[in-house]
Amino acid sequence: MGNSTEIKTMDGKILKIDDRKNEKFLRRKAADFDFTKFTKKEINELVARMKKEMRAAQGIGLSANQIGLDLNFFVAEVPDPNGGSKFYAIFNPKIDKKGGEKAVFEEGCLSVPLTYGEVERFRRVTLSGYDKNGKRLKIKAWGLLARVFQHEVDHLNGTLFIDKAKNLHKVNIHSNS
Repeated sequence: MGNSTEIKTMDGKILKIDDRKNEKFLRRKAADFDFTKFTKKEINELVARMKKEMRAAQGIGLSANQIGLDLNFFVAEVPDPNGGSKFYAIFNPKIDKKGGEKAVFEEGCLSVPLTYGEVERFRRVTLSGYDKNGKRLKIKAWGLLARVFQHEVDHLNGTLFIDKAKNLHKVNIHSNS
């Protein structure tokens, strides 16, 4: 029993908050991902399309609700110490533990283009959820990965980074040089 009609509604556009309807959708908690409603092939296609969309937008994380899907799921890809990167696709994620002191770092968001601000987040987190095969997982993350996990879980819970950020500012991409 597939749910391909729901997946096909994804049109390659990242929802932006400058549209009231989109902002309202982004501020809703995403529905839990039900593995019984999707085939393995559909889940693999969904992960591949999310990864492609995130990379095309030059992001390091993307939640399903950012592309109009009411599904509790995100993808992320962050650099690793060896010069490569590690890709994650996490379904029904939950932050179980937050640790270490907090750190302030500038963040942006694909749904809030050209806007940046300082966000205080925990340096370490333990995230639980499921991989694309429905297998339970638990990841201990620190640094940038911990920040990305917190940002994406916030998204899936209807919270945008601008709700937590200080010193928000817009960046003008048109320069006179």
